[in-house]
Amino acid sequence: MKRGLLFSLFAGVALTRPDVKSSHAIHPFAKYKNLASGADTTSITTSAPAPTRAPLGCFQVAEPVLTPSGVTRRDTSQLPALSPMNQKPIEAAADDASVSSPCAVVLMEHTFANSYGFPFVGQYTPPKCDFDYVVINFTTLVRGRQFDRTGVMYLGDTEVWRTSTAEPTSYGIRWEWLKDMTAFLSLWKQPQTLIFDLENIVDNTYTGLLNTTLTATFFKTAGKSKANGAQYHPADLIIPISQRLGSAGKPSQFVYPAQPATNTVANFPRNANRAVFTVDVKGQGNEEFWWSNVPQSAVHAFQATYGEYPGYSPFREVQVRIDGYLAGVSWPFPVIYTGGVVPQLHRPIVGIQAFDISEHEIDISPFLPLLCDGKAHTFEIKIVGLVDDGKSAATLSTTTDDEWYISGKIFIWLDDQGSVTTGTLGTLDAAPPVIALSQRLTQNATGANETLAYNLSVSRTLTITSHVKTQTGQGTVTWSQSLAYSNNGGVSNFGNNNLNAFYISGADAATGPSTTYATSYAYPLFSNSTADVAPQGNLTLWAQVDQGLHVEISGDVVLPTGLEGFIATGILPAKGAIKGSVVSTWRNGTANYYRPGDNSFSSGAGRTHQIFSFGGINSGGQASELYHRDVSAYNDTVTADQVKIAGKDVTA
Repeated sequence: MKRGLLFSLFAGVALTRPDVKSSHAIHPFAKYKNLASGADTTSITTSAPAPTRAPLGCFQVAEPVLTPSGVTRRDTSQLPALSPMNQKPIEAAADDASVSSPCAVVLMEHTFANSYGFPFVGQYTPPKCDFDYVVINFTTLVRGRQFDRTGVMYLGDTEVWRTSTAEPTSYGIRWEWLKDMTAFLSLWKQPQTLIFDLENIVDNTYTGLLNTTLTATFFKTAGKSKANGAQYHPADLIIPISQRLGSAGKPSQFVYPAQPATNTVANFPRNANRAVFTVDVKGQGNEEFWWSNVPQSAVHAFQATYGEYPGYSPFREVQVRIDGYLAGVSWPFPVIYTGGVVPQLHRPIVGIQAFDISEHEIDISPFLPLLCDGKAHTFEIKIVGLVDDGKSAATLSTTTDDEWYISGKIFIWLDDQGSVTTGTLGTLDAAPPVIALSQRLTQNATGANETLAYNLSVSRTLTITSHVKTQTGQGTVTWSQSLAYSNNGGVSNFGNNNLNAFYISGADAATGPSTTYATSYAYPLFSNSTADVAPQGNLTLWAQVDQGLHVEISGDVVLPTGLEGFIATGILPAKGAIKGSVVSTWRNGTANYYRPGDNSFSSGAGRTHQIFSFGGINSGGQASELYHRDVSAYNDTVTADQVKIAGKDVTA
């Protein structure tokens, strides 16, 4: 336990591009991509069940979100609100200005079939009702056989949400996700081109049509949307760092490393008093399971028995650079999507962040003396791994394998028009990371490489301190980060088995005359997978995946934390007692799969258990649990589900 909440040490995607599909559904399964990236691997058999069987409801376990009904479960919003706000029911938006809050607008009703290069494009006009809060509802129904797919939502050139789909069964699956979009309030207040890119392919084998509905609800919170002890104030301006193809009705993410993720901003506002950069990244192809890649020197170690392994090590660093200076880093959370490792691990409980991939916040306010000088400035996002000498020496690489989907944005808060922010850019402490690597390759009696064992650790600290003068004052502004990484991994059975004990921890902090922000995080993951192919071609897979996430946030947040609903409904006091939020979850799963050599049928089963806790942290550092869920599933069926709100049992 940490601060009274659950915290575990342990830790669990198939692809989107038709030319890639699943280049490795964890490395031992690269040869079996038709399985792990979307084959209809229903439990027991692939034969079609009775047509009257209801679609399977899939869900991601997460904290509730604030809606006009109150604190609402965002994976199953059809349930009663956990705590009502006593507001009026949602009304449809009308054409006259008399419509009161709340109001709802259908943004998209669309079926994604062969949708590579064909996103949904619509025109959004702000509803004529008063609002300071926005929540979207994305609902999907799909039947048949399909890969899991990447979905990205844009308002113009700006990415506002990245998600992925669940892999269907022949009798269908359905899921629903609610997301707080208030951080993008400045965009919602203006007409926008709405682009929803959900790349899918339908043919004689992959038959699943993604039937989707996207609704936005706009409402007033009567000044109650305070979080982390302060009034939540969305940014005044958002600058996208993307391909900027929204005017052409196209998605704006970069495909890295083929495309440099770089923008030059010629009109950065000179009256900025705070700026925060967020990054969205998703690995594809050989980078999808980057956390289980091997050292670069070992990519051909099992060439004769397995084939080439993905490389650049099982470590990745996302870098944000301003005019070439390193402004901050993100060590990404290892999201495992619904085709990952063994598909039965993800039905009906999908992996952590599978439906809502998080963004990492990097405060770039120390760069304001540079950015506010009236000149053009270059922003770049890079992702790097490691290269090694085959022994113990390793350094940061200059690139990665194919490929990453990348975009970024800058949230900016402004002083009055005409004011100019000045100051002195401080020294940048960006020493290279400290890397320790050991590895050992062993052979069998015939001399064939049989096992690879490696132990890798990385640590990094980064600090930048500047003197910044804004319209309201001046003083020292600092951004600091401290991160640690370890991975005790290995490959055995001539390349077919893979084991990783993976751990990332970090702490970030921003300080200034009027701003404080701090976060700490830990991402543990344990994955053990085996594959066996009999002489007749019979395939057997097995895996155990334990994964955890622990995040604490306090101070001036950019993206909503989940406390907003508890404050708005009075469960938490509006200010003073609560300084931050804490999320802690642990998810354990085991699964197996069997397919005969003639591919006439498949069978398999999975067992999953997840415990999730969300709470508020007071000024003394003690946590109060606000939401708790303990849910288990076996063979596509939820076997136990307990939900508590502020310590009281509610209907699951």
